[in-house]
Amino acid sequence: MLGLLLLQVLASCLWLGHSEVVNSFDSCPQFFYDGIPPDGALNPNNPARICQRFNNSYHYATLYDRVRRIPVYSAYKYQPGDDEKPPRKWMVEPQLIDRNSLPDMKFDWVLTNENIFTLDQIKESQAIPDDYNRLKDLDRGHLCPSGHQFSKERMMATFTLTNAVPQDKTLNNDKWNKYEYKTMPQKTQGCNTTYVITGAVHGNTYVSNNRVNRPSHIWSAACCLGDKEPKDAWGAIAENDRNRVEVVSLEELEKRLSDLYNGKVTLFKNTCSQK
Repeated sequence: MLGLLLLQVLASCLWLGHSEVVNSFDSCPQFFYDGIPPDGALNPNNPARICQRFNNSYHYATLYDRVRRIPVYSAYKYQPGDDEKPPRKWMVEPQLIDRNSLPDMKFDWVLTNENIFTLDQIKESQAIPDDYNRLKDLDRGHLCPSGHQFSKERMMATFTLTNAVPQDKTLNNDKWNKYEYKTMPQKTQGCNTTYVITGAVHGNTYVSNNRVNRPSHIWSAACCLGDKEPKDAWGAIAENDRNRVEVVSLEELEKRLSDLYNGKVTLFKNTCSQK
């Protein structure tokens, strides 16, 4: 009986994570080239900056839009590995409800069963698994994909809905998947470190009873370092209703995002592409 109890405790701990909602990314600057996040043109009206921490380690950083209930971007280091992907079990962020609440990622049903929050309280600031369960032709699209992480622990840390958007299912499973798992390995050959920022441009339509925004575009930018200095940079962008991905220069991606956001967008403070 004691052994069974210990196994249950261990199993629950494996899905215990920490996601800190912070005022700035000063707690996790390591996921941005030169420690500098993108400029304010991408910032929504009510942003949440999240240092995504799991099992006492930071794994990536996310800028989250509380109003539209989608991430604006997730920033991470590209470090793919051979570990098997974990089960798709999606968590939510208690500190989006109350900054003084639990720092741990939790399943929504855990928070409600333990009377920590009601489901309505959780739904007010973020998407919940049920928002995605009944969608047709749309997937939960990772911004920081599990397959770009080298360990099962790091992969598990990506399964939070603060890191997912409603993405066209065909795009997610075909052309965008090929960009993530074929184009990225090809383009990062010779890179010692690759910084990635992947984001979603908010759209004009919503899903799940107008709760969660459906992005108009999915995009990604990469900064490839040789020994210490940048040696290459590129971007990718896709309309979120077409199965087509354009691989473009970093400058071209920033230009298109500037048009979409109606303000100048600089993703790596120019330092990656200028060197």
